[in-house]
Amino acid sequence: MKILLIGANIASTPYPVYPLGLSMVSSALRSAGHEVYHFDFLQSDMSLEVLTREIGRIDPEIIGISIRNIDNVNLLNEQRYIDTVKDIVKNIRQQTSVPVVLGGSGFSMMPEAILREVGADYGIVGEGESLMLGFVSDAARGVYPSERCIRNPSGLHGRDIPSAYYDPGFMEFYLRNGSIAPIQTKRGCTHKCVYCSYPFLEGATIRSREPGAVVDDILFLTENLKVRYIFFIDSVFNDEEGHYLDVVREMENQNIHVPWTAFFKPGKITEENVALMKKTGLKAVEIGADASTDTTLRRLGKSFGFRDIIEFNELFVRHDIATAHFYMFGGPGETQETVMEGIENIRNLKNTVSFMFMGIRILPHTALARIAIREGIISPDQELLKPVYYISPSVDKEWLEETLVNGFSGIRHCVFPPDALESSLKFLHKLGYAGSMWDLLIPGRGKRNRRGKLGIRN
Repeated sequence: MKILLIGANIASTPYPVYPLGLSMVSSALRSAGHEVYHFDFLQSDMSLEVLTREIGRIDPEIIGISIRNIDNVNLLNEQRYIDTVKDIVKNIRQQTSVPVVLGGSGFSMMPEAILREVGADYGIVGEGESLMLGFVSDAARGVYPSERCIRNPSGLHGRDIPSAYYDPGFMEFYLRNGSIAPIQTKRGCTHKCVYCSYPFLEGATIRSREPGAVVDDILFLTENLKVRYIFFIDSVFNDEEGHYLDVVREMENQNIHVPWTAFFKPGKITEENVALMKKTGLKAVEIGADASTDTTLRRLGKSFGFRDIIEFNELFVRHDIATAHFYMFGGPGETQETVMEGIENIRNLKNTVSFMFMGIRILPHTALARIAIREGIISPDQELLKPVYYISPSVDKEWLEETLVNGFSGIRHCVFPPDALESSLKFLHKLGYAGSMWDLLIPGRGKRNRRGKLGIRN
C-alpha cells in the first residue's frame, strides 16, 4: 500500500529533533514491501499549503501522523502542540477520506483524549513498528479494527526492534539545525521516578537491541549521511544491567570514534568504563538529577542522594567530559527550606551547567498523578490534555519563581528559566557548531571548533 507518514512535531528547543520513532515505523513498513513517503511539518516551515500539495502528489491510501510531544512541559512558557495536529487532520479531511492513524509517544500517553480532540480515525498505542504494520496489512484486505485505539501489550526485543529508515532529506534539514542524529539502543525503564511516563510507554524491563545493529546504524549515519554527532536517546543510557557497556564495547571492537552524548542516571560507573566511553567518542553527558536535596530526591522516587550527584559529576569531569544537570523545583516534599538548600547545592556544584524547571507536568499513569489526586490538585477523571503542573502545597508559586530568579541571577552556568538560552543555541547551530552546545557555559572549558571532529579509526 501507499502510505504517507507525517512528523507533526514543531518543537525546536534547544534544536530540532530528528523524528526517530516515525523513521522506525517507516523501516518496518518498507521491509514489508509497502510504498512509504515522509512529510515533516517542521522541515516544511509548518505550512499546510505544502502539505496539501504533497498529499495531492502522493495520493496515499493511508496517512499516519506521529505525535512526539503533547506540549513543552515548561510552566513559564507553555506551548501546546495538539492544536497543530488538529490543523493537520482538518487539512487532510479537506482533500481525502483515507484512514488517518495517530501514533507516537505523545499520543500513547492519553490516546482516547487526543483522538477525540483532533478527529482522526484510529490510533496506535505503543510500538508502531508492529501495530502499524498489522493495521496496514489488514487494511490492504479491506479489514479495519472495531476499536479506534489499537493496543498490543507485548513488546519488541532484540533484532525485532528495527533500525530506523534515516530519510536523507529529513536528515539534511536536522543536521543543518543541530548536527545531531538520534539512535536508540534499548527500550524500557526499571526506575520508579514518580513523574515519569517511560515505564508506562516502554515497559518496566529493559529490552535491548543487538549491539551490532546499533553500531551498524552509527556506521550508516557517519559514512553515508555525514553525521558528526550521535545522541543515544534511551531514557537512561547507563542501565544497571550493563547493556550500555555491550554497545560501547562493540563500538571499540569496530574501531569507532564518533562524538556522542546520552542521558545518564547517577549510579555505579567505574573509571575504566568512563575511559572506554570516552575512547569511543563520549563528549558530554546529560544527568537526570531532577531534584537538588536528599528530601526532594527521595520524594521523587530516586535511589540516590545529592552527594551521589556530586561524585557522579566529578567522575566525568576527571575525564574531561562535559556534564549538564536538570532540576525540577516544586515537586512533592518541596518546602521553602528545601528550595533554599537546593539552590545552594546547585550553585556549589562545580564544573558543570544546570538547567532549572519550575513545577512538574502531571502525566496520566504516574505516581505523581495519584499524589495530585490525593491532594486535590486534579480530579480522578481529569484527562490532563491541557497541561497541569504540580507545585507542592507547601510552596507559593509566585514566591518560588521569584526565589529561583534571584537565586540563579548572574550565574552563567545556572540557567533559569530553562529556555533562556534558546535563541543563542539556535544561532550557534546555524553557524555550524555541532552538539548540545550547553558545554560552552561550563567555567574553564576551552572554545569549541565550529566543525566537530569525527573519526573512525582504521
